[in-house]
Amino acid sequence: MNLPNSLTVARLIIIPVFLLVASMKCHYADYIAAGIFIIAAITDSLDGYLARKKNQTTLLGQFLDPVVDKILVTAALIILVEIGRIPGWIAIIIVSREIAVTGLRAVAAAQGIVIAASCLGKIKTVAQIIAISAFLLDNFPFYLINFPFAYVALTFAMVFTLWSGVDYYLAFRLATKAR
Repeated sequence: MNLPNSLTVARLIIIPVFLLVASMKCHYADYIAAGIFIIAAITDSLDGYLARKKNQTTLLGQFLDPVVDKILVTAALIILVEIGRIPGWIAIIIVSREIAVTGLRAVAAAQGIVIAASCLGKIKTVAQIIAISAFLLDNFPFYLINFPFAYVALTFAMVFTLWSGVDYYLAFRLATKAR
């Protein structure tokens, strides 16, 4: 197994550790959970970068990397709902978009069509990581226009989640009509 795939597998293995720490009631658990989540998010960027730079892209990596990313974000959203930091409907919208886009990409792939990740999707991912990290830190010390930063970040993430979902749908429609 090459290094990029090893990083992806490590990210998958660390998810239960993240969930365990995030659900703990001790004082520093939030900070440790946020650190684990941020490290996992960094390995997502790192494994893709290494795979491209070292020409080590594999079918396993192409399948596993986006799946593990979605598991990480979904797990984080669910634990944030469980510990009462975000409402469930927000998690449902974000997870539903992830499932819908994955389904669209799978249907397209079955027809021999590749729908590449868009810039909006990358912005969405970064926005989700920032928002989740901020909510894991709970009382994040940075405030913007009298609103806690976490809520501003979550609103931004929601907008890009929905926007990028529509963008993927339109790309799917365009690609399938061309056939």
